[in-house]
Parts: sequence; structure tokens; C-alpha cells
Amino acid sequence: MSSPAPGGAIEDLRASVGLQIADEQLLRTLATGLADVETLLRDVVRSDVKAVEDAASHLVEAGGKRFRPLFTLLASQFGPKQGDQVVIAAAAVELVHLATLYHDDVMDEATMRRGAESVNARWDNTIAILTGDFLFAHASRLVADLGTDAARIIAETFGELVTGQMRETVGPADGDDAVEHYLTVIAQKTGSLIATSGRFGGMMSGAADEHIDALRRFGDIIGTAFQISDDVIDIASPSAELGKAQGTDLREGVRTLPMLYALADPATDPRLVELLSGPISDDKLVAEALDLLRASSGLERARETLSDYARRARAELAALPASPARDACESVADYLVARTH
Repeated sequence: MSSPAPGGAIEDLRASVGLQIADEQLLRTLATGLADVETLLRDVVRSDVKAVEDAASHLVEAGGKRFRPLFTLLASQFGPKQGDQVVIAAAAVELVHLATLYHDDVMDEATMRRGAESVNARWDNTIAILTGDFLFAHASRLVADLGTDAARIIAETFGELVTGQMRETVGPADGDDAVEHYLTVIAQKTGSLIATSGRFGGMMSGAADEHIDALRRFGDIIGTAFQISDDVIDIASPSAELGKAQGTDLREGVRTLPMLYALADPATDPRLVELLSGPISDDKLVAEALDLLRASSGLERARETLSDYARRARAELAALPASPARDACESVADYLVARTH
């Protein structure tokens, strides 16, 4: 696989995930690897059935951060072997991620995804669900070529993703701590696949077992931290910085970490508790809820939790040998905290 490296790929990643890389050789390696991943993704979604190909290529063409394949490529820098297996693993984890987005949009009744009309809105829910299944199938086919250990790991990851979604859908049971329930959900829904990305990168490059374990743990923690960071900026950042309307979670009736912390605090303004009882459609009420959340203890507690996750992520990286790749991973952990202040 030898696609030309896209000049803007790393700059896009710097903007979206805070990636900082000074080493030019590593930059070229990652850019070339990402280009190869893009080529493979486009090849995989081809089908003799035009309707299948149109729906399957919809989100591939829409782009995205591509953080999971990037992390797979970064993790491969800790092993002595570089080759097609790393690219195949990187494409497989991105296919799994894309498949979950198709299914998420159906459950959320979304109309937009990555700046484009969602598949369920453009076609219908049945097409979106089947397309997600199609991508899951192709991800499994790619991973099958990587060996039985990789196949077992991706199957376990599917289980984590589905369990996390089920937990979120059902909600916490009576007596469960709502914050702990939420953190478990996002660890399974987001952290598990990023953990597998790091694990695959280390495995496919022949990294030492202790380094593979560190990459897996870092991925699990940093994936959860990404969601917490998004929760914070949805409340704290102006619309102009977000590039979308503020308070998306409020409008959808989704209780994120700052909201759960606020609801758990007896000193929280009763008006905020009232507003958080369900989805908010009125712009003035969204603005009121945002103001109250910013003044509550919930936002600061969420920032503190995020800082703790970033600290734990950096601690896992200490087990890895010093290198430009480790520095790049550390920069992502630092960025997740910095973007929320």
C-alpha cells in the first residue's frame, strides 16, 4: 500500500485532537499511513449493489478526526515491525467506529453527521442499520486476516460497545450512582475501541507485551477523557468556537457529566434541577440552563475529573520508551485539558 501522504492530514489532526509532533520523520510516517488507511476504507466499502456502496461510502467520504486509526499508527511506533498489518488494523477499527455511528444516528434520530445529512435521514432507518451491519462485517473480515488473537479482541470489543450502549439506553438501576454509571458507559462506548486501537498497533508491530498493555490502558483512559472533554466544552465554549449551537446535550435531554455532578450537589439552584428534568427546545431556556450550569459546581467537578483522567493517561505512558511517538500521545492528553479552559 503506497498512497501519497496528504499534506493537510496532520494539520487537521492537530486542530481536532491537539496532536503535537515535532519529528518530521514521524509526521511523514503517520501522514502516509493515514493515506493508506483512507485508500483501504474506500476499497472496502465498494459493492456490486449501488445502494449499498452509496450508503456505506457516505460517512467514509464525510471524513472525521480518524483518531482511532491515527492512534493505531502511533502505537505501532513502539514495535520493530512496520507493514500492511498495521494499516489493516487501523482501517478495521475505523470501520467499527463508523458502523456504530450509523446505528447511533438511528437511535438518536439524528439528521446530520459530520456536516452531512445522516444516512437515516437521507434514506431511512432500515438502510442505516443494515449499512452499519455491512461495515461491522467488513471490519471482521479485515481482522480475520490478522490472526485469531486479533479476531477474539475485536469480538470482545464489539461486546463492550453493545453493552455500553445498552447501559446507556436502560439507564442506571435504582440505587446506582449516576456518575459511576455514566463513566462506565462512556468507557465502554468510547474507551474500549480506542483501547483496542492502541493494542492492535502494538501487536501488529511486534511491541513488547508490557508496552502493548500500556497502550491499551492509555487508549481506554484517553477515550473516556475525550467524551468528558466534549461534555465540558458543550457547556463552556461559545457557539463560535464549537462550530455548532451550544447546549446540544441539553436540547437532546442527555445528562452529561457536568449535569450529573450538578444534580448530585444539594446546593445546586433548584431552577437548574427543574430545567434538567428533560429535553429543552426553547433557545432562551437553553441559554438559561447553560448560565446556571456554568455557575454550578458541576462544571468545575467535571473539569477536575478530566484532569484526573489526563494525569492517569500520562502515567500509563511512563511505561513506554521515550520517543517522538510517546511525546505525541502526551500532547493529546494535555490538549484535552487545555481545550476546556
